[in-house]
Amino acid sequence: MHSRLFLYGLGIWIAATALLRIAGQHVLHPANSIRTPIMFAVSFLLMALLARGLCRRLHIPPDGWPAAAISLALPTLLLDPFSSAFFANVFPNIPSAAAGVFGGWMLICCAGALAGVIFWRQSKA
Repeated sequence: MHSRLFLYGLGIWIAATALLRIAGQHVLHPANSIRTPIMFAVSFLLMALLARGLCRRLHIPPDGWPAAAISLALPTLLLDPFSSAFFANVFPNIPSAAAGVFGGWMLICCAGALAGVIFWRQSKA
């Protein structure tokens, strides 16, 4: 495990959770069938770029990138199941119907981080 990447992931999780708690009603729209897939696609790409960029900045050898991406995604994977289970309490400003969109968004973000480092490695092989 890469403790620096875990701490980056924890910081991102704290900041994103705080922002959603403040203004999440403007971000998560469960009834919008166009906005949600766009948000998912953009988030996937941004997380892929973030994971790759952090690995480069921290001078992690490419064979260590998958473990680094797991370390980055781990806070979200450990903490957001609780955010999802207690969605109405954690995010009282967001309609409860958005819980599924939230859960999917968190999964696509983690998938982006993992795919970003794995596909880069495969394209260099």
